[in-house]
Amino acid sequence: MPILEILDYAGVAVFAATGALSASRKQLDIIGYIFLASVTGIGGGTLRDVVLGATPVFWVTNPIYLVVCSCAGLLVFFSARRMESRYKFLVWLDAIGLSAYCVMGAAKGLSATGSPIVALVTGMLTATFGGILRDLLAGEPSVLLRPEIYVTAALAGAGVFTAATYFGTSLLIASSLGVLTAFAVRGGALKYGWTLPIGDPRPGRHPDDVM
Repeated sequence: MPILEILDYAGVAVFAATGALSASRKQLDIIGYIFLASVTGIGGGTLRDVVLGATPVFWVTNPIYLVVCSCAGLLVFFSARRMESRYKFLVWLDAIGLSAYCVMGAAKGLSATGSPIVALVTGMLTATFGGILRDLLAGEPSVLLRPEIYVTAALAGAGVFTAATYFGTSLLIASSLGVLTAFAVRGGALKYGWTLPIGDPRPGRHPDDVM
């Protein structure tokens, strides 16, 4: 299988597993597992295709992606209870999925438009939107509101892949560099608490205090 196709299936499967882990944390039934797995697995790619005008979107033209999501949901349904820490497993799986999917999204954006800027945006959207949907539907704190680096990791991976491709690096090497960069940044953020500077250290006041 071509490297980008492998990254595509890997990103979908891993993100789907994180969605199913969220369902496990909320003690949902088996349909809830499959639903959250599917929304998380295909959410980012769906937004990417809509933005690029690539319709019907990828999972409509190739329903095997829905099968991958369902299988990931079922696998987690029968194995999640054996995990010592489902949340820790979720965030590290999410880091792997983000690393694969930011490169896949950037590659699709670059192929469709030839624009490095568009490639960065589609890489970022593909890698992060599924996780955002997962947290929203599962009632978890959004990844966007956590202090450690998240979106920046996707941008870094997409940027390295796009730059390497621009300078004529082979697809395998460019993809590997992009994946490793994104995982290094996100993994470092999870392990060492890397953050970006905040705009204003003062917390916002409650609306009742200013009305």
